[in-house]
Amino acid sequence: MSRIGKMPITVPAGVKVAVKDEVIYVEGPKGKLNCKTRDEVILKIGKEEINVEAIDDSKAANSYQGLYRQLINNMVVGVSTGYSKSLIINGVGFRADLKGDVLSLNLGFAQPIDVIVPQGITVTVETPTKITLSGIDKQRVGQVAAEIRSLRKPEPYKGKGIRYEDEVIRRKAGKTASGKK
Repeated sequence: MSRIGKMPITVPAGVKVAVKDEVIYVEGPKGKLNCKTRDEVILKIGKEEINVEAIDDSKAANSYQGLYRQLINNMVVGVSTGYSKSLIINGVGFRADLKGDVLSLNLGFAQPIDVIVPQGITVTVETPTKITLSGIDKQRVGQVAAEIRSLRKPEPYKGKGIRYEDEVIRRKAGKTASGKK
């Protein structure tokens, strides 16, 4: 059995969970999320916790048990507290600016790159070199952060580019001039 799938999901106060036609609906103070479930898992919803059980002992059922337990837990945490990711921009002249729902990034190219912020994601530019993304859907917050990071990935020689706040860039030594000819 899946070790993660066996753990119950605690539902905080103010969060409502319902299942209708193989779709689980989670509603909380920050918003609403839903997710389609599969036939391999059974959901048992109590007042303060949710249990996800596999329908049998097959490998697929055990895999889906752990997957759906984590997906439902992410939805419960998202609608109650939300998720956020921070990006750091490193480089001379590299900066970010937010104009409405358009994030403008100067990343050393000839023209600034404009990124339209998707619905459900909140972007704040704390300093010109720090961007914070937040939202209730963990997957969407991570995906938007990864797309912004992919515009100028950090390079290993000088560390210029966009990186996650907790990311460590392994630096390489550059070329050295040799005295021999």
